[in-house]
Amino acid sequence: MSEYPELYLMIDGERLSGADRRTHDVLNPATGETIGKLPLATSADLDRALETAARGFATWRKSTPQERANVLNGAARLMRERTEDIARIAVLEQGKTLAEARIEVGMNIGLFEFYAGEVFRIYGRTLVRPEGMRSTVVHEPVGPVAAFAPWNFPIGNPGRKLGAPVAAGCSVIMKAAEETPASALAVLQCLYDAGLPTEVAQAVFGVPDEVSRHLLASPVIRKLSFTGSTVVGRQLAKLAAEDFKRTTMELGGHGPVLVFADADIERVLDIAVAQKFRNGGQVCVSPTRFLVEAPVYEAFREGFASRAAALRIGPGLAPESQMGPLANPRRVEAIDALIHEAVDAGARLHTGGERLGNQGFFYQPTVLSDVPQTARIMNEEPFGPVALLNRFESEEAMIAEANRLPYGLAAYAWTSNAARQKRLSAAIEAGMVGINTPMIGGADSPFGGVKWSGHGHEDGPEGIMACLVTKAVHEG
Repeated sequence: MSEYPELYLMIDGERLSGADRRTHDVLNPATGETIGKLPLATSADLDRALETAARGFATWRKSTPQERANVLNGAARLMRERTEDIARIAVLEQGKTLAEARIEVGMNIGLFEFYAGEVFRIYGRTLVRPEGMRSTVVHEPVGPVAAFAPWNFPIGNPGRKLGAPVAAGCSVIMKAAEETPASALAVLQCLYDAGLPTEVAQAVFGVPDEVSRHLLASPVIRKLSFTGSTVVGRQLAKLAAEDFKRTTMELGGHGPVLVFADADIERVLDIAVAQKFRNGGQVCVSPTRFLVEAPVYEAFREGFASRAAALRIGPGLAPESQMGPLANPRRVEAIDALIHEAVDAGARLHTGGERLGNQGFFYQPTVLSDVPQTARIMNEEPFGPVALLNRFESEEAMIAEANRLPYGLAAYAWTSNAARQKRLSAAIEAGMVGINTPMIGGADSPFGGVKWSGHGHEDGPEGIMACLVTKAVHEG
């Protein structure tokens, strides 16, 4: 597929075009050119979506585990067959490399297949009672879900937002990012083509504040699932609280990486640099603050900078590219400001720190060291291709810095000391901790954070449980 697909709203099984609606220009980050016109939902569109979601829930809540499993397995099979087409769409509208987009499709496939098995394990229990009485605990679908997905993983985030409600027996209205709509629609189409009734899952796009206020004001919606910034998450949580809607909030991070002198530094560098600049650093669990023990600090700093400088930057569809452009011009402006403010405050710039070229939204992989703790970049999630390296003298000081911020999504540590590994896993305040590995997620593993990084989980059994409510039934 070489052409960018037609864009539409999907409401009540109907593809709605841009006629008589406002539109949003979808840009190719590699060129900055408009590649599509996305129709934005009107209030009437959203009301229709809500009515459809209520009807879809009444039907799908009665579906059998076999029906739900067949849809999820079928969608996974179709995504596998359509991997190249879906991955290419993601590259065109988000900018990441084709290799990364293919991996993202694979993540969705694994998640849908896991959920297809998990629908048979939504277990309740029978309580011990005297003869003649019966008490049971059951889990039931929470109801229609409003699901908001960001642009950084344009395939994986919609997969999470759609997969869990479908597996639990809920209906869902998905608002994926306006920057990356075609990827989300491609995932939804796989579910439809696998047999999901069209009233069960819908896709709307629009002005984010307008859509969120409209959907969350409706009593039809019983749960909010949001992935995005802490600032926006806080506002959506307030709206959801007005009607006591259930919430799953996967918010920002500022991932600390504790590197101790007893680690294999060359191996850490090979892994950490690749992880840092994956997707241009536009990853909520991206390793960002590197807290390096003093004896290996200088060697680590030089090795990190040299590897970052050698990365090949270019369009995501180019086979030689190791990092594509940033997703939109906002990210370029934001990351540029943070980096130069840090340098002005005393940070040392080792490589990068500049926009790249005069076409598209490219930015050089950047390495800063000796960054003052007061610099804004040390306290706000940079969400871009920048690594922050600082020297530390003790384990206690490194743990204190790791826990200093109100974020607690992902954290990493590299050490060969077994006792220290246990101490770190207990002491670090994060929803996910990787010890000697960057792999902190999986279809069967809960994904979520603590503190300002949100609450609740996606993926794993917890992902389905987040779309269920618990009921106790007592019979005399």
